[in-house]
Amino acid sequence: MSANKTQPTDADVAKYLAGVLPASKAADAVRLDQMFRQITGFQPVMWGEAIVGYGRYHYRYKSGREGDFLATGFAPRKAALSIYIMPGYADFGDILARLGKHKIGKSCLYVNKLADIDLDVLGELIRAGLRDLATHWPVEPT
Repeated sequence: MSANKTQPTDADVAKYLAGVLPASKAADAVRLDQMFRQITGFQPVMWGEAIVGYGRYHYRYKSGREGDFLATGFAPRKAALSIYIMPGYADFGDILARLGKHKIGKSCLYVNKLADIDLDVLGELIRAGLRDLATHWPVEPT
């Protein structure tokens, strides 16, 4: 079986965040880093070149595929901030309804800028996602 394409690295998170452009997106990324550190209690780790992850978990599917991945995190992409809630968003409709302007993918929340959303609700969503993930696989600190 092939390994995950996205792996943890030794890259410096602060250096990465300092290089995010434009400056408004960098400021949002720094704010997200502060939030994730406070909410999770985990130190950030770069996953691949552009994902800042907090915590990790080991998964093993019935198919036999297994690996490690970040428990939660974000990536300041060009088009939007991508926020990762690993179990997905299927059970979080009540929280998402209070969040503000966003789009969702399977395990990814897309936000243009933090000013578009309620940060307290985002914190609630991050905590809910970690609790849900822990019911599937143990979450370890980073």
